[in-house]
Amino acid sequence: MQQLEALTREAIALAAKAPLEIEAARQMEICNACRYCEGFCAVFPAMTRRLSFDKVDIHYLANLCHNCGACLHACQYAPPHEFAVNVPRTMAQVRATTYEEFAWPPAFALAYRRNGLAISLATAAGIALFLAMVVAMRGSLSGAGLVGNFYAIFPHNLMVSMFGAVFAFALLALSMGASHFWRTQSQPYDSKLAKGSATEAIHDVLTLKYLDGGHGQGCNNADDSFTLWRRRFHHFTFYGFMLCFASTSVATLYHYLLNLHAPYALTSLPVLLGTAGGIGLLVGPAGLFVLNLRRHRMQMDTAQRPMDLGFIALLFLTSATGLLLLALRETAAMPLLLAVHLGVVLALFALLPYGKFAHAVYRAAALLKYAIEKRQPNRLQLGSD
Repeated sequence: MQQLEALTREAIALAAKAPLEIEAARQMEICNACRYCEGFCAVFPAMTRRLSFDKVDIHYLANLCHNCGACLHACQYAPPHEFAVNVPRTMAQVRATTYEEFAWPPAFALAYRRNGLAISLATAAGIALFLAMVVAMRGSLSGAGLVGNFYAIFPHNLMVSMFGAVFAFALLALSMGASHFWRTQSQPYDSKLAKGSATEAIHDVLTLKYLDGGHGQGCNNADDSFTLWRRRFHHFTFYGFMLCFASTSVATLYHYLLNLHAPYALTSLPVLLGTAGGIGLLVGPAGLFVLNLRRHRMQMDTAQRPMDLGFIALLFLTSATGLLLLALRETAAMPLLLAVHLGVVLALFALLPYGKFAHAVYRAAALLKYAIEKRQPNRLQLGSD
């Protein structure tokens, strides 16, 4: 309590004018003295291993934070208290600086600030319009008699090279950013004690463990009430995306190994996987879109809302256009629908490294560091882990 009172109003006013990492460190020092939220998520046990917080620590804790909001609603020092502790919003703001600092190529860092809903939709519309013009010039806008043969519109090799190049660049950009982030975070550790860390981190990522509010009742979203819907909609989105990826992978094996070429029957494995994934990518993004609009402003960085909604919208449109294309693939509308669907997917891949998807990459790295760190001796002899 004495440590809390030592944070005078003058110091708080000075911190408010300081860089974001300094403000986040000020709040962490208050939390470290209080520790009421220690059982809520991984951020607070990791916090107890430190007495001070440098820039590396702050970026680690910020990406470990899942923005569930539970600590804000439990905090006795939250606004309008003079200490003004708002961990969810501050950590969200720090995460945005993480994405920019570790962006690759570095010149693309500002893309995070400009990657909003309007940009996402405009990019998808622009690419779709270009592809529709290509189809029109080839005289293929009438899909009569094509019987769902997408490759009659865009040859297989053309689609592979086009999407392969964009997706490969997205993976490279994300991998380079994550690698740079990890190099700044990694510290010497006992590899024997770290056994099982990767398995735990993967489990925490796949189950979204820290979106349960620390008590299994879920997150706060619009008010003080708890809800698990944010975690559920994230699961719909993630596993829907993975099912769609599995569908594409199986179709690739069919094409190259079994010499079975599209179009595939509605009962085939690629179509069944894609349909299930598409449904997940309708339900998940739609739910996240609504929750984001209803989320209390104190629990988020409102400046990032356009980026959040842009990524959600592209995921939803990818699924919606894909399912519509499947339903109408044997009609004359197929070529135009194919151009629209491919435009949305290309926009999604192109913007992937410079939008909301980045949080998954950096959060996974932070969870891996936490899983390793918690197995090492706590030299401060603080905390319960």
